[in-house]
Amino acid sequence: LFLQGHDEEAVVDMGKISSTINTNFEKEELESHRAVYIGVHVPLGKPGRRRHRHRGHRHHRRKREKDNDREDGRESPSYDTPSQRVQFILGTEDDDEHIPHDLFTEMDELCFRDGEEYEWRETARWLKFEEDVEDGGDRWSKPYVATLSLHSLFELRSCILNGTVMLDMRADTLDEIADMVLDSMIASGQLDESIREKVREALLKRHHHQNEKKLSSRIPLVRSFADIGKKHSDPHLLERNGLLASPQSAPGNLDTGKSVDVKAPGTGGSRENSTVDFSKVDMNFMRKIPSGAEASNVLVGEVDFLERPIIAFVRLSPAVLLSGLTEVPVPTRFLFLLLGPVGKCPQYHEIGRSIATLMTDDVFHDVAYKAKDRNDLLSGIDEFLDQVTVLPPGEWDPSIRIEPPKNVPSQAKRKAPKFPNGSTPTGRDLKEEGHHAGPELQRTGRLFGGLILDIKRKAPFFLSDFKDALSLQCLASILFLYCACMSPVITFGGLLGEATEGRISAIESLFGASLTGIAYSLFAGQPLTILGSTGPVLVFEKILFKFCRDYGLSYLSLRASIGLWTAFLCIVLVATDASSLVCYITRFTEEAFAALICIIFIYEALEKLVHLGEVYPFNMHNDLNKLTSYSCVCSEPEKPSNETLRMWRTMNKSREDIAWNNLTVSECLEYHGVFRGSACGHHGPYIPDVLFWSVILFFATFFLSSFLKKFKTKRYFPTKV
Repeated sequence: LFLQGHDEEAVVDMGKISSTINTNFEKEELESHRAVYIGVHVPLGKPGRRRHRHRGHRHHRRKREKDNDREDGRESPSYDTPSQRVQFILGTEDDDEHIPHDLFTEMDELCFRDGEEYEWRETARWLKFEEDVEDGGDRWSKPYVATLSLHSLFELRSCILNGTVMLDMRADTLDEIADMVLDSMIASGQLDESIREKVREALLKRHHHQNEKKLSSRIPLVRSFADIGKKHSDPHLLERNGLLASPQSAPGNLDTGKSVDVKAPGTGGSRENSTVDFSKVDMNFMRKIPSGAEASNVLVGEVDFLERPIIAFVRLSPAVLLSGLTEVPVPTRFLFLLLGPVGKCPQYHEIGRSIATLMTDDVFHDVAYKAKDRNDLLSGIDEFLDQVTVLPPGEWDPSIRIEPPKNVPSQAKRKAPKFPNGSTPTGRDLKEEGHHAGPELQRTGRLFGGLILDIKRKAPFFLSDFKDALSLQCLASILFLYCACMSPVITFGGLLGEATEGRISAIESLFGASLTGIAYSLFAGQPLTILGSTGPVLVFEKILFKFCRDYGLSYLSLRASIGLWTAFLCIVLVATDASSLVCYITRFTEEAFAALICIIFIYEALEKLVHLGEVYPFNMHNDLNKLTSYSCVCSEPEKPSNETLRMWRTMNKSREDIAWNNLTVSECLEYHGVFRGSACGHHGPYIPDVLFWSVILFFATFFLSSFLKKFKTKRYFPTKV
């Protein structure tokens, strides 16, 4: 073991192996370290040769091992369950080279190209969920939750247990990584020296990525205004993902057909400047990768010159940008290699999916960064197996892909470190911690303190919120939001006009929504918030208008007073930081209002349909055999009312002057006539066409909209169509 001062560079651990064959250190490297030997017995012979040990020696050996753990910065825990072990690993302090980053995982499989030559072909990728190359197609599948077989997870554990594990390898190129891995395999007896060159040649084969064919034939149809005059390569995007462009690659100098030197991030930085061809980079997918992300490459395949599989798990330190290995220029941190004899390609594929899915797991992802040896990785796999749910094979179809959840559950309980007294944090503690996670929901204790902090946080991004919309790519969203804002305003405006007898109708609602929407977007700092009438507002307006009508009050005056009083209360809430209480509101309130709005919409639609049935009635007791005898005529009223007589005198008409049998429906209603006949209703002749056609439109519109909403996920057309 080597102990170094804090101001000195650590000796490189070339993979946690006991053999140092083919490992050379420069003289300057050795002279710059202060080596201190600690008395740890390292047996050179076969283990277990000395069967009789003195109890005192065993005691001293355990004491020395405990001291070694403390010198390493990790005290050995008194528990040994996988969950506790993982919590212990995650509780260790991070040095600069073991800080976890977001990971992009890519799986390449070794296959024949045109039946002649091997090449690595990309078959799957993971950001958070799995995406596969569709069988026989040139497109990616939708992201879905990966479903793994339990057997493949156990095989992966066996691979890590018996394969080559090299942590904190320092290498600059894929050639150096291959040489170090093969040297380690030969030294440990996993690989025969005679086939070293064949394995090395297979490892260094060309990598074919899925996006290469698509990018070569794709023509960018829509480009934003900000990109006009520029090329597709975006240096700010590369810098956001941890790739520092060279000084020569200014925004105006980047070209899709040119190559740019980029450097991988890290504390020490990469010692290689890899050349990146931006014409082969899918910049749209690059924008989805989080800032500072690193890559994890999974290489699996079968070859005809191996008799048994060879496995290697490599963690680079620092991460290195390996040109051509990953479809996006992201520095590589992890490499998993599995090559085996021909005939077990599906098995190797499932093992590759297992390790790739493990790298996307929040807990194992952190364990992989902080692992000190092979046992830490095995503990991470065991902890993952403890959390796995097994589904019976006869009760579930594995080919069904599970859609990603809208809200991914938190893994804080799995990561929670043990307290000094051995207890774990309760759910209430985690909930309280989550309530005060963001600075926006914390009380300041000052008058308008929260508003002042909001202005300071929003000021740097205020103009960009509006300038970013000046893009052709936003045109579809603008049109959609225009319709989404306009439809409920007009709909509720019409309903308000009926409820308030024209006091507030569609015109007033449209003007009010436009005025308040513009003011809110300019001064509230939230230009994406949609304002407009909703179901609860409609209910409130109906109740308020009925109240004013019953008590003889002016509706519009009272409505203006309510608006001013609401504005005053909002100012008081802002001044006292009352918005910090929002974090304690559950989803019940949101779902209750959403349910109320849905019920109001459904009720109003059905009420309209029932009203049409009353205005345009139809014969409920129709007899097809008597269709020829059905008739409806206008006749004079038997006992006209005084109002009817006054109306006749006003029109200079008398009962005898009116030709009742020749009057139309409107004229009969005008002269207060009476409809008589078997085809008459209360308000006139039966009119079945209006109600029946309205019912057809009602349900056809509903089912058509529902069908079109689900149709976009069907397989009738490609995704672009």
